[in-house]
Amino acid sequence: MKSSVLILCVSLFLMFSCKNEMNNDLKNNQIDKAEISENFKDLKGTWELTGFYNYVDNVVVDSFTINPEFRQLKMYSDTKVMWCKHRPADSSEWFGYGTYKYDGQSLTEILDFGSTEMDQVIAIKKEFIFELTLEDDRFQQIELDEDGNRIYSENYVRVE
Repeated sequence: MKSSVLILCVSLFLMFSCKNEMNNDLKNNQIDKAEISENFKDLKGTWELTGFYNYVDNVVVDSFTINPEFRQLKMYSDTKVMWCKHRPADSSEWFGYGTYKYDGQSLTEILDFGSTEMDQVIAIKKEFIFELTLEDDRFQQIELDEDGNRIYSENYVRVE
């Protein structure tokens, strides 16, 4: 009788200690995710292009705002990106779809397919790597040359 009570007590002790360990692992995992989201602002959402910067020697030398008739939107989910461009004066369609990675400094978009025009670009180059400056409700996607110098940027604001 004493041995069965002892076995029951040991079993309960082990069960509760395992549960505590699992709870600690879950809490640590939640803390890790919170630290990641604090370190990297969220790119998820819908963004609209507002203008461009041109760079010389990594310094902005010119800026352009978007013609009100022209619209370009980018949409990011957890792992997917899709963008589309609307230019009423141009009958060609421009859109692309694929995956992306963002590490806090650079954005890599790997396009799977796009419009007829974009598919011609994708046939030559699928992966697009940008320097990314991200704030809560705006970002700059900066094109770099082969030496890592800034060439131009597309500037976006969050719309959702």
